[in-house]
Amino acid sequence: MKKRLFLFATLLMIVVLIFGAMGCAPKVEEEVNEIKIAVTGPMTNIQGEMMWWGAQMAAEEINEAGGVTIGEENYMIRLIQVETDEIMDPLGAVSAVENVIVSEDPDFLIGGFRTEAVTPYTELVAVDYQKIFMICGAATNALLHGRVDADYDTWKYLFRVTPIKSTDLVTVTVLMVNDVAMAIRQETGIMQPKIAILAEALEWNEALVQMAPQIFPTLGLEFVGTFRPSATAADVTTELRGIEASGAHIIYTIMSGPVGIPFGKQWGELEIPACPVGINVEAQKSGYYPATDGFGDYDYTLNTFAQNAKITDETIPFITKFVEKYGQLPNYNADTYSAVYILAEAVERAGTLDTDAVIVELEKTDRTGAAGRIVFDEFHDVIWGPGYVTGVGIQWQDR
Repeated sequence: MKKRLFLFATLLMIVVLIFGAMGCAPKVEEEVNEIKIAVTGPMTNIQGEMMWWGAQMAAEEINEAGGVTIGEENYMIRLIQVETDEIMDPLGAVSAVENVIVSEDPDFLIGGFRTEAVTPYTELVAVDYQKIFMICGAATNALLHGRVDADYDTWKYLFRVTPIKSTDLVTVTVLMVNDVAMAIRQETGIMQPKIAILAEALEWNEALVQMAPQIFPTLGLEFVGTFRPSATAADVTTELRGIEASGAHIIYTIMSGPVGIPFGKQWGELEIPACPVGINVEAQKSGYYPATDGFGDYDYTLNTFAQNAKITDETIPFITKFVEKYGQLPNYNADTYSAVYILAEAVERAGTLDTDAVIVELEKTDRTGAAGRIVFDEFHDVIWGPGYVTGVGIQWQDR
């Protein structure tokens, strides 16, 4: 009898242990449907940081609202950060992009900053892998023009959300130059101000460097020369002294890279008597003033967003949330935010992740976002102009 009781007790203990173990065993997580978006850019630089933050904010909002609906199923957006280091190593960026395509097989890619890197890796994305790429940083016309229109079947995968293309940048920045020229005439009586170009030596700004001098005389300006420092130059004293010697009253700046910081600092330190106006991407960020030790005061640059400047009903809420979340004002690269939403909405309309079906829906995009109304033209380029995306001029003043 004792043996039977012992055996029963032993069996009972085994059963308890088995069921206890089952109760403690990790639960198998339910598989989550995902849409994978690779964000490619120079992530250790402000341009790449802004790309990541804008995309991250959009993905979080979409996921919190239930994700992207395809048919009867919901999909969560998963972002994949891709460090391309394309400011310092444009060709190395191609390998970084191919590595993420092979290892992660993203559904879409967004980002891209330096034209010398974006040109070859968009070729890789479109020609070799037939994946949709939303450009959110490179302005060069030729990334889309002469591609999408010339050979649609090969290049239909490419779209540009931000910035506006190079030739449109000429139009906007020349309007800004005219503002400065009128102020100089009013304040000094100099009726034909002199203007010099300071443009980093890169492909994206060639249209501006070539076209602007042809326009300056129509604005009553005397063009006195072009100066081309490296985009990563730590010292532009030689160029600034050359501009000073030219007698220029206006410096037409065309800079997207780190050179924007030493320019702002040394322009102030050397007390160069000429007004900087144009594009200085470094001056688009909140940290520009302290980075130049305050010497960058009065730099006048094109931007996509400006604090308290309402472009659409979406602008102020976007800027406010971005600043609260990341402690920085968004620059134009941060409109990866719109790119993520545009992709999500196109996928929902298509009802599938099939690339060709999504492209058809992307071409129908008509979305009012924080930067303006985004519609793509026949080149898959964001349309610039009143009622669409335009841009704003911002100036640092005694911060």
